[in-house]
Amino acid sequence: MSNKTELIRLERIKKSYNSVEVLHGVDLTVNAGEVVALLGENGAGKSTLVKILAGDIPPTEGVIKIDGTEFAELDVYKARDLGIRMIFQELNDAPTLSVAENIFLGQWPTSGGKIAWGELKAKAQDVLNRLEVDIPLDAEAGSLRVGERQLLEIARALIQNAKILVLDEPTAALSNVEVERLFKVMDQLKAQGVGMVYITHRLDEVARVADRVQVLRDGDSVLNEVAKDVSRDELVTAMLGHAAVKNARPAVSKGVTVALEVKNLSDGEVFNDISFDVHEGEVVCLFGKIGSGTSEILESIFGLRPISSGTIDIYGERFTPKSPQDSTARKIGYLPADRQRLGSFAIRSVAENLSVASWARMAKAGFVRKMDEEAAYGTWADALSISARRGPSQEIATLSGGNQQKVLLGRWFEARVNVLLLVEPTRGVDVGARRDIYEIIRKQAKESNMAVLVATSDYEEVVLLADRAIVVSRGSISAEFTDDLVQANKLIAASS
Repeated sequence: MSNKTELIRLERIKKSYNSVEVLHGVDLTVNAGEVVALLGENGAGKSTLVKILAGDIPPTEGVIKIDGTEFAELDVYKARDLGIRMIFQELNDAPTLSVAENIFLGQWPTSGGKIAWGELKAKAQDVLNRLEVDIPLDAEAGSLRVGERQLLEIARALIQNAKILVLDEPTAALSNVEVERLFKVMDQLKAQGVGMVYITHRLDEVARVADRVQVLRDGDSVLNEVAKDVSRDELVTAMLGHAAVKNARPAVSKGVTVALEVKNLSDGEVFNDISFDVHEGEVVCLFGKIGSGTSEILESIFGLRPISSGTIDIYGERFTPKSPQDSTARKIGYLPADRQRLGSFAIRSVAENLSVASWARMAKAGFVRKMDEEAAYGTWADALSISARRGPSQEIATLSGGNQQKVLLGRWFEARVNVLLLVEPTRGVDVGARRDIYEIIRKQAKESNMAVLVATSDYEEVVLLADRAIVVSRGSISAEFTDDLVQANKLIAASS
């Protein structure tokens, strides 16, 4: 199959909801063996466009052409028949079933009314060989690393004869090693003629994987170029609609008082002999590759993970966390990396999500008044520039990633915590919202004398956010940097 063979052509795609048009006549083409990076701020229209391609929603206007055949719209079943598959950042497997069973999930081969296990395993091994992936067929999917489970979803798509893959933020939860492994698999798929739409907020990935890059802004296509011909600054300008404000290292700030002190902390499994402190008003980043132990350290401080040895002091007083409730009572807040599944109550309003950690304080005669929740939301919506079109009653799941994260930060600001623990605080958040979140965290730390501890695998985040950086490699501290020594090259070298 020639790399010039056109697999997809979307022409003049429009989409309206309740008379509000969110796509204004967008075109998209993908050729065989081509990766098109689809970029844009949250709310730009990326998800709407690919949902139309995948048959999840119909366009209001426009034409869809797949392999030259024209469709006014697709449904999910027709899209699958045409070889279109979506790979989401959230895993969509059956964790208690085997690797082989997951590859054929929903379409196990049968013979005589029974599952043809021999055929299933043979074909599953064939597709893993095609991807050059070495994973035991009998292993439970839930026992694998996130990156391996994601490759299983790609294997499943190939078993279903996928010709077009849409990958939505596929590297969001992967380690550096797993990211490179995924990219090599994508290289192999390109060589086999598979076309891919690649959605990401990580602009450094575009040069590595994309042949062409297309940027959406406010429902319009504003850039469509060969990837190697576009600079990072040009991409950011296209996404924002203006040149990006150059981020610089923040002025280092910390108080005299030590709010959190960890000594010789170990969990007996992932991290060992960890010692550091965080002062009032200081932002300290624990930097390391996913799997290095940074997030597990924060889990232990918050009472989500048992400690085998070592001590934790909060304002000089010994603290042994027995549960998250115990930690919250000691004015410690925590935001996990997976805000949708673990951090928020998806079907609850933004007002409820923001005020939940303050219900005990708000309650009168055992009841929390809706007006008090909405007043708390109003305070932080203004302070944090939260955009919720329907106000305090809007479900949090309907907000962009950046606005969801602002609500969850507001939760702990409203709860008046002294120590705030953040894991990957801008994962899946667009360029503009990242800058806002960094400014919010630093401003609140300084104004409230709050000690902030961040676990992150994003070295740019450390450079732009941290007063002090502590590098964790293979469960141990390998380096510490402060002031102007917090540099990307030093962080990467120390974490290798």
